[in-house]
Amino acid sequence: MTEPRLDRLSALLEGLAPRVWPSDAGRELSLHIVRAASPDAEAAQIDALHLHVSPPGQGVDGLALRARGLSIWLSFEVAFDGPVGRLFLEEFRQPLEIGLAQADPSLIQVVHLIASELETRRCGQPLFMNRAGDILLIGLLRHLVSAPLGTMRLFNGLADPRIARTLVGMHADPASPWTLTGLALEAGMSRTSYANRFKTVMGLPPGKYLENLRLALAHRLVANGIGLKRVARETGYAGPSTLSRAMHRAA
Repeated sequence: MTEPRLDRLSALLEGLAPRVWPSDAGRELSLHIVRAASPDAEAAQIDALHLHVSPPGQGVDGLALRARGLSIWLSFEVAFDGPVGRLFLEEFRQPLEIGLAQADPSLIQVVHLIASELETRRCGQPLFMNRAGDILLIGLLRHLVSAPLGTMRLFNGLADPRIARTLVGMHADPASPWTLTGLALEAGMSRTSYANRFKTVMGLPPGKYLENLRLALAHRLVANGIGLKRVARETGYAGPSTLSRAMHRAA
């Protein structure tokens, strides 16, 4: 019997709770579809399109783009309302440029669909564009999992089938009583091999990653006015005093 395909992104997206909307303000994480600036260029030609990802507060350098014969065609902003948002944004400290000619097929398909939609005014286009940003974000994440960059540890981990299984488990249920033995079993590895592999790929031990994940969730719950006793129960801590000490150490 074939093992079900691992869904590497759904639990992560649930923890991110992203909101995406058309905007070029640049206050949040920004996604920019960039094309050749020449008005004679074929608009939806994939090899003439790029996706630029800008960290919050950083716009795209328009002068540098124009010097390369490029211009911004369409921009989206992404805000994260979920507890994992802060951890996720640490992966995007530097601007990122993806040439669509070399991108993952799902990202190419999404950008081509958006580009084609922009070429002709059609019924329902405003609603389409409001939803297009969500699909573009998922296409970007799929691309980063299929072609991870060395500097983006989370996507390196999600690209590794064994590490990915444990990341998906932790994202889906951070309050579960995970142990190194249990995580190694989930990965199908020995404790030592798993611990070493996780640290090599992710840049920190599995226990530390889990702690960061739980604390991110705890901070969000506390900020929403939920008491420490319930927060401790929902984030896998033994009790409110243990959680309080963990939050104090991380402050």
